Amino acid sequence: MEIVTLHYPLQLTDEQHISRPKTIAIGHFDGVHLGHKNVIRRAVESARVEGLQSAVMTFHPHPKEVLGQGDQYVTCLTPLADKIDRFRQLGVDVVYIVQFDLTFAAVTPEAFVTNILTPLHVRRAVVGFDFSFGARGAGTTETLRVLCEPNDIAVDIIDPFLQDGAKVSSTRIRECLSAGEVKQSAQLMGTAYAVTGTVMHGEGRGRTIGFPTANVELSAPYVVPRLGVYAIFVQVDGQRYSGVLNIGKKPTFHDDLPKPVFEAHLFDFAGDLYGKQMDIHFIDFLRAEQKFSSIDQLIAQIHSDAQQARTILSAII
Repeated sequence: MEIVTLHYPLQLTDEQHISRPKTIAIGHFDGVHLGHKNVIRRAVESARVEGLQSAVMTFHPHPKEVLGQGDQYVTCLTPLADKIDRFRQLGVDVVYIVQFDLTFAAVTPEAFVTNILTPLHVRRAVVGFDFSFGARGAGTTETLRVLCEPNDIAVDIIDPFLQDGAKVSSTRIRECLSAGEVKQSAQLMGTAYAVTGTVMHGEGRGRTIGFPTANVELSAPYVVPRLGVYAIFVQVDGQRYSGVLNIGKKPTFHDDLPKPVFEAHLFDFAGDLYGKQMDIHFIDFLRAEQKFSSIDQLIAQIHSDAQQARTILSAII
C-alpha cells in the first residue's frame, strides 16, 4: 500500500502514479468503525470490478481541531498510524493524507473537485450519507454529485450503517468508552478498542505486593476510556498475553495525579518489558476505580479482579 501526503495547492510530480484512474473513499474515518469500513469496502470492491486503483482520502489533523470546534477532537480513537494500518487490512492500494490547515479549510466545494479530485484522476468517489466538504462544510453529498458529473466522476453515497436501530458513529463509540462500555464499542468498531504505548518505569509498587505491572505511556492522544479496571489482551513482540489493566490516578496512594496512569498486569509472563511497545486491547470492564482503606484490602481486590479477568478471557479464543 502506498501512502501519499498532500498539501493544498497540490504539487503533483509523479505522473505515472497520478495518471492512474482510481476509485476513492473520502472521509476522516476516526475509529475506522463498521460504517467507515462499509464505505471503504465499497470503494475497494468497485475499483476491482472496474479495473481501477483503490484509494482512501483522509484528513490530518481532524478538521474540527484545526478550526477550534471542539476540544474532544484533540483525542482520537485511531491515530493516523492506526488508521493507516486498518486501511491496509481492508485492501486499499493508496492512502492520501491531506494536511488539513487553514488554507485547505478555505477551499470551496468547486475547487475541491476541480483542483484535487480531478488532478488525481478519480473516476469514482465513495462517501457516507452525511459527508460534507469545502469551506464551512458548504458541500453536501448532492453538491458532490452535481460538481463531479461534468468531470466524469461517478459518486456513490452510502447509507448509514445501523446497529440496534441506531447509526454507528465515532461519537457513539466515544460515549461507550466514556462509560466503560468496551464490549459495546467493540461491536460498533468490529474489533476491540486498542491503544499503543511504551512501557516505562513506574513507582514499582506493584512488584512489592505480588502484582508487577507495566506502566504504559501512550504513544498518541487516544480517547481514554472510563477510569477503572479492565480485562485485556496485549500484544508485545508479536506475542499475545492476557491480563488486567487499571486506568486511574491511584487514589489509595495519591491525592490527585495530573493524568490517569495505565498499569497492565500480564498473566503468566516473566521477562523485562521496559522500553517495549505494547498494544492494549480492551475486552471487558470489571469495575470503577476506587480508594482502598488498606494495602491488604487493595491486594484482595486485585486478586479478585485478576480471577474475574482470567475467567472472561479464557472463554475467548
